Amino acid sequence: MNFYILTLFPEMVKEGLNTSIIGRASEAGYLHIETINIRDYSRNKHHKVDDYPYGGGAGMLMQAQPVYDAWNSIVGRIGKKPRCIYVTPQGSTFTQKAAKEYSKEEDLILLCGHYEGIDERVLEEIVTDYMSIGDYVLTGGELPAMVIVDAISRMVPGVLSNKESGTSESFEGNLLEYPQYSRPEEWRGKKVPQVLLSGHHKNIEIWRRQQSILRTRERRPDLLEGAQLTKQEQEWLEEYNNI
Repeated sequence: MNFYILTLFPEMVKEGLNTSIIGRASEAGYLHIETINIRDYSRNKHHKVDDYPYGGGAGMLMQAQPVYDAWNSIVGRIGKKPRCIYVTPQGSTFTQKAAKEYSKEEDLILLCGHYEGIDERVLEEIVTDYMSIGDYVLTGGELPAMVIVDAISRMVPGVLSNKESGTSESFEGNLLEYPQYSRPEEWRGKKVPQVLLSGHHKNIEIWRRQQSILRTRERRPDLLEGAQLTKQEQEWLEEYNNI
């Protein structure tokens, strides 16, 4: 899968994505992550990419021309207009479901804003998706873009070494992941649940499923509405709630 990230700070993005699982997947050829410096497409001799907004107001605005030319350089190379995600607090909330959807794409462009944003006219020309990682404002779009690339990349075949890693974790089936334990069996007086030491795979599976349901109920009850619980699980949860 190919990611093209339009940014004013390419080194920041490279440093964040060239390590750990994503870095190894890039080296192995499962991912291609390329940063495009928007300043390189400025027609100003000082590589200026911002100006004051019409109508007044605080701050500066990224100009349309360098952003469009940077985007167009990708389109010209790959011969098509891929989906272009603009990371902005005004966008739809990015979710695991969205990550799965985007992972099916061959190419994705991510546009990182800065200052007070980007001239609306170029957004209308090139952006297909507006995405937010939460209801707060950051100094730029680089961190959200890295978050989105990381989440999508984990869904790309070959990126994760353990085939189950992408399917048995939080938000799968609208449930949070069950609690996990490692050695030693007892730490600071706290013991690993006995069922996990039993070697009885069916009972372990049932326990983990129940724990996922309980953890979701306690920490993210809003997710339970969309969870696909069996009739037996629904009855078990009702009994638990009445204890």
